[in-house]
Amino acid sequence: MNHRNRTLWLLLAGVMVLQPLNAQESNLVYPKTKTVEQVDDFHGTKVEDPYRWLEDDVRTSKDVADWVEAENKVTFDYLKSIPQRESIQKRMTELWNYEKIGAPVKRGGRYIFSRNDGLQNQNVMYKQETLESEATVLLDPNTWSKDGTVALSGSAFSDNGRYVAYGIQEAGSDWNTWKIMAIETGKVLDDELNWVKFSGAYWTPDSRGFFYARYPQPEKGAAFQSLNSNMKVYYHRVGTSQAADVLVYERPNQPDWGFQLSVSEDGHYLIITVWVGTDDRYRIVVKDLTEPYGLPYELIDNFENEFSFIDNDDHVLYFKTNVDAPNRRVIAIDLKKPSRENWKEIIPQTENALDGVGIVGNMFVCDYLKDAKTQVRLHGMDGAFVREVEFPDIGTASGFDGKRKDTDTFYSFSGFASPPTTYRYNMTTGESKLFRKADVKFNPDDYETSQIFYTSKDGTKVPMFLCHKKGLKLDGSNPTLLYGYGGFNIAITPSFSVTRI
Repeated sequence: MNHRNRTLWLLLAGVMVLQPLNAQESNLVYPKTKTVEQVDDFHGTKVEDPYRWLEDDVRTSKDVADWVEAENKVTFDYLKSIPQRESIQKRMTELWNYEKIGAPVKRGGRYIFSRNDGLQNQNVMYKQETLESEATVLLDPNTWSKDGTVALSGSAFSDNGRYVAYGIQEAGSDWNTWKIMAIETGKVLDDELNWVKFSGAYWTPDSRGFFYARYPQPEKGAAFQSLNSNMKVYYHRVGTSQAADVLVYERPNQPDWGFQLSVSEDGHYLIITVWVGTDDRYRIVVKDLTEPYGLPYELIDNFENEFSFIDNDDHVLYFKTNVDAPNRRVIAIDLKKPSRENWKEIIPQTENALDGVGIVGNMFVCDYLKDAKTQVRLHGMDGAFVREVEFPDIGTASGFDGKRKDTDTFYSFSGFASPPTTYRYNMTTGESKLFRKADVKFNPDDYETSQIFYTSKDGTKVPMFLCHKKGLKLDGSNPTLLYGYGGFNIAITPSFSVTRI
């Protein structure tokens, strides 16, 4: 179920809280769930598991599918009987039904953006030759399945603008199938890459092929039960079968290692970021793509710190890292003298956490988390501070995609009472111009957002946001929806959600 429908369903189901009924009062009759003889012996302790059969995949098990269908009939027959449900559904649908357009990115000489007309299950990918020309559909995942459960999991455009490689994800599975389309004609080539998980496609500058990572094909029937082991990096040449793909890197003695790939903008290097588990602690492997027979070699040979590749200048590589910098900084590593004593700090850490870094218009675009909201600072290639991007309100910004020679970029901004708005940003002047604004059926000007800090018992200042109608008297007597989250080093930044409206 896609995010929009899932959230809507939960909200409508929440009406049950207003009118509690137990099973006897409502005459609910639940389907009888069968049990099976299943006992596991764990080191001498026998554990019964009579419902083990419900762990089978609903897509392949008729018994499980029939059980889900029967349970859903009870649930939705009851929900339909709630008098307020229809009016709530009408208002929720009205709010959700607004055009959602992503910030454009430039790929292969064209502008690419996503659009949803309001209630589509999946976003549609569009292409434009220029910002003034007519936009046409490039990929529409809504046509890939009747129930809307097949999604676009990723895309990658060749430098010459001829091809787009794209991933297809079915029913929320981590497994992706990658295909290639000729952009001019819209023809999908015969190339098909299977058993891809946690990887995109990374083209070489000649646009003849790309790198990707995949797992071995699971045994029959074990696709959704097998462990993620023995990931390998391959190179795929356009127009060939997956069986002909060239193995680039593997570590059979380390089956738990996974690989995230990057190709430097100049096409000189393939950077293999090695991960294990979910911590931001990586090893780094480098392959010189100008040396056809050159082997990948380790630049960072331990899992002690974060090293997120940004880009390069010739043989100097830039990384975002937390080495000697808990809030993270930008460093340069010269491949000709890669030992730690020769690393050079480009942008030092600040009091705010550095979340992401890119290079656009020959400037580092640094995305910081400042008191649980977005701060974007620009630095020259020597690390010198240039300016901070000015945002219209308290909120969250994303985007700032581009290449080294680009003079402008785009970003999307939203807040608790600010629907997503796209701005075009001039890298030379620092000017933001309104590009597109979402039209939601409510008036944002009726609301205001402010930030306060609450001092915890250990003295820590906890950032909090207040969003309310303008003129509301903050005297402690107002009904309040309070939301908080803590875990996995994830901060909840201001964002727009129609559920709050």
